[in-house]
Amino acid sequence: MNIELEHRETWLHQINPSFKLMTLIGLFVFLLFIHYLNWLLYLGLLFFLLLWVFSGYSYRTVSLMILPFFLVFISTASSMILFGKGETTWMKFGLIHITEESFYRGIHVGLRTIVFAILGLLFALTTRPVKLFYSLMQQLRLKPKYAYSFMAGFRLIPIMIEEFFTIRNAMKVRGVEERRGIKHLFHKMKSYSIPLLAQSIRRAHRIAVAMETKGFKGSGQRTYYYRVTFSKYDGYFLGSILFMVVLSYYFSTHLPIFPAEDVRYGN
Repeated sequence: MNIELEHRETWLHQINPSFKLMTLIGLFVFLLFIHYLNWLLYLGLLFFLLLWVFSGYSYRTVSLMILPFFLVFISTASSMILFGKGETTWMKFGLIHITEESFYRGIHVGLRTIVFAILGLLFALTTRPVKLFYSLMQQLRLKPKYAYSFMAGFRLIPIMIEEFFTIRNAMKVRGVEERRGIKHLFHKMKSYSIPLLAQSIRRAHRIAVAMETKGFKGSGQRTYYYRVTFSKYDGYFLGSILFMVVLSYYFSTHLPIFPAEDVRYGN
């Protein structure tokens, strides 16, 4: 079953996966210490532009993938807006207490969540899993037994989806009716999960036996079918990230959208 989406290769696909992963982890940590709302807003817009233009996927596909992020934004921001601390009260009704400080703090928390999601989506769309694990073995010295285990598990996902439809079609042929509702949800999960789990265990055992038969060892020196190296695109990626951080800070100081600056309570 082919579940791969059509896309074109861009320079983001040429970046060393380990370098991209470590850069994004460092960026995640850096984002945790940004407490200026306008800076985070402009940074999020620039990251979204990077994803929108250079992910290699169609604008429609990227838009559909981003839509659920707004629900995450609303859920994370609303809890802080409705129940946060603050001195300038805008509205108070029972336990709900909306203040100016809690409003901007909530927007900030929601924006941080959506920026994390955009960067995670950027990594997922522009990184081939096989190249990632080969890079982790070659650059970060990940043991082959872990890398090949993850690759085998990742390979099983489309097979399990195909088997799910096969089991469902087999049930239809045998006249088993799918009843809807929460009451029948447990029975439906049991009907599908047990055969899927049994098939996965059987297939994983066959893969393990085949790998051991061909002389696979979990550690030690080995050769690789793919050689993942560094290139000029790694420098482009790091330079673009630094440029966007500086540019967003410049915009936040000269063209602020929100009147709030540091959203931490008491600052």
